[in-house]
Parts: sequence; structure tokens; C-alpha cells
Amino acid sequence: MDHRSTIAPHETSLGPVSPRILARVLIVEDDTSARAGLTELVQSWGFETEGARDGQDALEKLTTFRPSIVLTDLVMPRMDGLELLKSITAQGEDVTVLILTAQGTVETAVEAIRVGAYDYLTKPVDPQRLKILLDNVIERQETHREVKALRRQLREHGSFGSLIGSSPPMRRVYSIIEQAAPTSASVLIAGESGTGKELVAQTIHQLSPRAAFPYVPINCAAIPETLLESELFGHEKGAFTGAVERRAGCFELADRGTLFLDEVAEMTPATQAKLLRVLQERRFRKIGGRQEQAVDVRIIAATNVDPMDAVKKGKLRDDLYYRLNVFALTLPTLRDRREDLALLVQAFLNEFNTRHEKSVVAVEPDVMKVFESYTWPGNVRELRNVVERATIIAKGEFVEIKHLPPALIDAGRTEPTQRTLALPPGTTVEEAERQLIMLTLEHTRDNKTRAAEILGISLKTLHNKLNKLKLRGD
Repeated sequence: MDHRSTIAPHETSLGPVSPRILARVLIVEDDTSARAGLTELVQSWGFETEGARDGQDALEKLTTFRPSIVLTDLVMPRMDGLELLKSITAQGEDVTVLILTAQGTVETAVEAIRVGAYDYLTKPVDPQRLKILLDNVIERQETHREVKALRRQLREHGSFGSLIGSSPPMRRVYSIIEQAAPTSASVLIAGESGTGKELVAQTIHQLSPRAAFPYVPINCAAIPETLLESELFGHEKGAFTGAVERRAGCFELADRGTLFLDEVAEMTPATQAKLLRVLQERRFRKIGGRQEQAVDVRIIAATNVDPMDAVKKGKLRDDLYYRLNVFALTLPTLRDRREDLALLVQAFLNEFNTRHEKSVVAVEPDVMKVFESYTWPGNVRELRNVVERATIIAKGEFVEIKHLPPALIDAGRTEPTQRTLALPPGTTVEEAERQLIMLTLEHTRDNKTRAAEILGISLKTLHNKLNKLKLRGD
């Protein structure tokens, strides 16, 4: 038992935490006065609390009080905090454990984190640190609940939030989203136009602790370079001709939230250098401004070209690439996830029935055959537009061939069959590898990231083989 004051004397209340849900905290402390002080403090932040005098008492109260957070001392009679943590973990309880420890037992507290504790605090407890930890736990638990709900949605309906599809390529995307969302790490999304890069960015933001704060998208390719820096960082009145008033930029607007930079490789090297500096120092200066501003923004960037190719060609700075590429994902093309076609079509029919007050039930089988044979160069965006047009035109309950754009029907009829690889006896291994790589790159329309996935090798290995076989073609 540690008889020193559990709460730091300089501060006892910091205002309400304002958790988005009412959370229950079980406070496990054998010192009666320390337990009472912590209980009063945590209650003042809006939490529902219960006290327990040791680990054994806490285990009994887990079944009746049902806390979502356990704040436990480490050294106690009968059952200490480490044993309590191990028991909670063994029982599979959906509870987050925070450890209280004196300076002399910090090593044991670190061991508790290895066992499964979320974090530890040393005594006397700094109220501000405790408040931040409790708030972080609430956000983390909400994210986990949302992810569980999305997994259930995927099992039952073949969708993950606003993302539609249950094919293996899409499940890999969902897995990376689950890993990236709870963090503040940067994400780099690659994929052809129309594959849904911004939808993925929105999903990551919605599943993150930043969901209550702004999501600010900007298309770097759609803004003239002379204006892009002002859009990103803002400007002061009179900073340049036409700057008649002070204007906030995207970084300022997205503070505490997420900034989505679409087509990031279209920025000039000079603007990329300024972006890199903001990412490294978390500070920026408006155009014409004298003082720097601190900013807390999570960056999600996207490009429709192979990022490594963009680095090689000097379109994307390599240091910026590595800064953005903490989590990387490549979205599959629609032709690489054809098993998702039926789910996508039905989801779009439901959406446009509501929007246009229609009652289209499904597409005719011959329409689906056209969809399945077409290569969809515009990917999911193109399919969505085709289904919307057909929903509007259709008079009855079904989409028929006559409701499709003529160009789509003609393309479906004349689409060449997919080439296969035939190797005559006597072909060398090197020649077979060369032909396989060429055919795969042709299939992916020179998307090297996707080609590497299909070949089962890393992107770096593919680039090495291209150099060796002199197939790079650029």
C-alpha cells in the first residue's frame, strides 16, 4: 500500500471530459482516502464510478458494475493490480485497464502494458494526464465498437461503411483501414481514377478519434499552382494582388481533423517542400504572415499513378513520399474485383431509386452479362454513372439493354478476350519471367503496384526485375 497522496496537490479539477458516451470507471485502490479522492475527481469529469479495495473485490464488481475502464493500483493485498489485469485478460472482458504505480514499481507497470494494460500513471497522479488518458480510452473504445459494427455489416451485407464489396482485394483494403484509422499516422492511397480513393479517406476519418473534427478535401490537380499554396496555408490581407481580406487555408480549417490531399503528385516540388516542412514541424505560416501557427492535422494523400514511379520521375519528392507512406494501400480496379459487381449495382439502384423517386428492382441478366464483360476503364465511378442513367431512363422494374449507353453495349460486344501465356518447350526461365511480367503489366495497364501484388512479389522486387530485364520502357 502506498500512503502517499494519490492525486497531485496542485490541481484537482480540470472541467468535464465530455465523453461522447457515458463510461463507467472502476477505481481499485486499497488506501481509502486515495480511493475517495480519485473517485471524486473522475466523477467531476462526467464518468460513473465505483470503488474496489483490492483486485479480488474488483473481480466481483466487474460482473455487477460492468465498467468499461478499470483504474487500478499496482501494489495491493490479496490480489495486486498485475494479477487483476491477467484475470481480466483471461476472462476476455471488453475492459481497458489503466495502472497506477509508485516510482519504484515502474518496471512492473511496463510489464503490465506487455500483458495488456493500456497505459500507466505514476503517483502522485497528474490530473491532466489522467484526464487525457481517459478521454483517449473513450475515443479508442468508440473506434473499436464502430469497427466491430462494420465487420458485422461486411458479413451480412457485403459492405464496409460506405465502401461496397466483399472480394479478397477489398477485404485487404478494409484490413488496412482498420489498422490505420485509430492512429494519427499519414496514409497514402494509390489507385486509378474512379476506384474510390476519397471514399476510403472519408472512411478512415470517420473511424478515427478525429471524426468529430473537420474533414477537409483538396484536389491538388484542380487548383492552379499560383493559388495552391494560398489554398493550403491561407494568406493575410494584402499578401498579394487580389488578397483583399485575410483567408484561412486548408491546414487551419482542418485543425484537429483530417486533410485529404488528392493527386498529391501534381504539386510542384517547391510546394511539396513546404508541405513536408509542415508535416515535420506541425507549424505553418500564412502567405504574407509573420508568425507561425501550430497545427494538429492528420494527412491522407492520394495519387492515381504508381507512387514509386512518381518518385523515380521526380514528380513526387522521395522524402515526402516516405513521410506520407506510413500506411499505404492500393485500391483495386473494378476489373480486378468483378465479384463485387452485383453488390455495387444493387447498392447504386437503391441509392438512385431514393434520389429520383424510382422503383427499379434489378437489372436484366443480359445487362449483367454486359457489365461482366466490360473492362470499366472509369472503374466504380463509371459504373455508378451508368446505373444512375439507366435508373432514370427505365420505365418499369428492371434495367434492360436498351437503357445502357450505346458505347457500353458496343464495347461489350467487341471487347477482346484476355490474353493467356503460352510457353513452348525450350523457353528459358528468364524468358518465361519476362513474358509473365509483360503480360501482367498489360493486364494492369502498367500499374506496377497492382502487378507486383498479382505476381506475389514486392514493388521493389518488380522494379529490380524490370531494370534487369530492361522492360521499364521509360
